[in-house]
Amino acid sequence: MSTIHPTAILSDQTTFADDVTIGPYAVIEGEVHLGNGTIIDHHATIKGKTVIGSSCRVYPYALVGTDPQDLKYQEGMSELIIGNHTVIREYATISRGTEHGGGSTRIGSQNFIMAYSHIAHDCQFGDHIILSNGATFGGHSEVEDHAIIGGLSAIHQFCRIGAYSFIGGASGVSQDIPPYVLANGNHTRLYGLNSEGLKRHNFSKKTIKTINQAFRILFRTTGISLAKAIEQVENEVENIPEVAHMINFIKQSKRGVCRRK
Repeated sequence: MSTIHPTAILSDQTTFADDVTIGPYAVIEGEVHLGNGTIIDHHATIKGKTVIGSSCRVYPYALVGTDPQDLKYQEGMSELIIGNHTVIREYATISRGTEHGGGSTRIGSQNFIMAYSHIAHDCQFGDHIILSNGATFGGHSEVEDHAIIGGLSAIHQFCRIGAYSFIGGASGVSQDIPPYVLANGNHTRLYGLNSEGLKRHNFSKKTIKTINQAFRILFRTTGISLAKAIEQVENEVENIPEVAHMINFIKQSKRGVCRRK
């Protein structure tokens, strides 16, 4: 049975599953759906069209599903979809999508979005992502699974953050960050492979060694272009799924890939 505090304000379009908890003075506007077991704390604001999955928690003063901060936004198709078991801490802000950007901002499952973080319109996030306090994403950014973003970091619009990468605090990201790497600085530089993170996620020693071999050719070999480095990896490094993913990520880059060292 759901628990809704009498001071909470809900629109007639709000729908929710069983065991939802909505705290004092929470405001839910527009077409919003809350999944089973989700908790909306006091003074949180949810605006629609927004879908929040099961067993999520939105902490006090967070603003979820707000209008896109985009001058081109003209009340077209605009939605936010959040998966299951995602935590959104105090004062975090997440915007819905824009019609010209595909219409949807999507946040996967098992994500931890810490206080004062901002996720702009049309961002696409995977699962098991951690945003430390004050991390800020421009519109149309993409983040793959298991990435960790340090506090007060700023990610330029249209940038992509690869899987299992770790970005240190107060970083400025203006190009794509490849999977499996450590990056830090303003503007970001690559400092090596995220070996400790890969170990914690039970990557084998052989896999880590093979990824590192590809990394050193791609980002530590001097005097050759990135295209030549990719060709060298494809010829010399074992084609395990992780190396293939790194190569495909680089090939699909539109903003360019960070190679600074």
